[in-house]
Amino acid sequence: MGAGHDHAGAAGPDHRRRLAIAFGITTSILAVEVIGAIITGSLSLLVDAAHMLTDAGGLFMALLAATLMKRAATSKRTWGFQRAEVLAATAQATVLLAVGLFALVEGIRRLFEPPAVPSSELLIFGIIGLVGNIISITVLTAGRSANMNMRAAFLEVVNDALGSVAVIVSAVIIMTTGWGQADALAGMLIAILIIPRTLKLLRETTGVLMESTPTGLDLDDVRAHMLELPHVTEVHDLHASLVATGLPILSAHVTVEDSCFRDGHAPQILDDLQRCVAEHFSIKVEHSTFQIEPAQHAQHEHHTHV
Repeated sequence: MGAGHDHAGAAGPDHRRRLAIAFGITTSILAVEVIGAIITGSLSLLVDAAHMLTDAGGLFMALLAATLMKRAATSKRTWGFQRAEVLAATAQATVLLAVGLFALVEGIRRLFEPPAVPSSELLIFGIIGLVGNIISITVLTAGRSANMNMRAAFLEVVNDALGSVAVIVSAVIIMTTGWGQADALAGMLIAILIIPRTLKLLRETTGVLMESTPTGLDLDDVRAHMLELPHVTEVHDLHASLVATGLPILSAHVTVEDSCFRDGHAPQILDDLQRCVAEHFSIKVEHSTFQIEPAQHAQHEHHTHV
């Protein structure tokens, strides 16, 4: 017994236009920074260009995911492509983590062997990158909290902007003091800014893929509240997970008094259970599935979990 829902494509705001603009800007900056890295030999600019490359790929994946999420569910894909946002965000976070680790290792090497870096050219390319990143941030700001896909995209352009700031600062330091290690430090700073945020996002997305209980939903509390309902005697096989942002699901086997099946009270209990999980908790679970069963049904189940 469960609620009937249409699992069609996401009905929320369409962020594809925002993503397409950010992708176009990022790709343009990437081309400029690749040229700049070749001309200057700068690690910070090279790392930022590599970061831009992963971000351009990430934004493309985000755009593709946003498109797939609009597709309706089918008998083969009963949730449609809702989870595309999680897959895209996981891929983006993984690549960003690899870029950050590379920048740390290469930055340490260059601290001891700093190459000559033309500061004026480095400054120009850094400013161009920062201006483009600010435009992308402005475009994505309104939708940054919509889902994991948009969060990953917004995170990437913010990291790009911070990287551009680091490039500009290192260029100014080299220009005024001649201290060549500033470029390596800037590259390492970009990595330090990238890694913690990507680890946090990666932890969240892998939690969804592992079908962990949604953050903020305490199943012990859910069980206790369900057991407070009249005629409910036991709750087992209680599971909750997140299909995609804003789409938590919950299922459980609920044992009720035998009299409920004789007096026709079972449908009312089902309504009470669904209202309980949809309204009582901070995370509103609007898609719930409950198996209402008598006490003797337990002997027919091969295995029950908590």
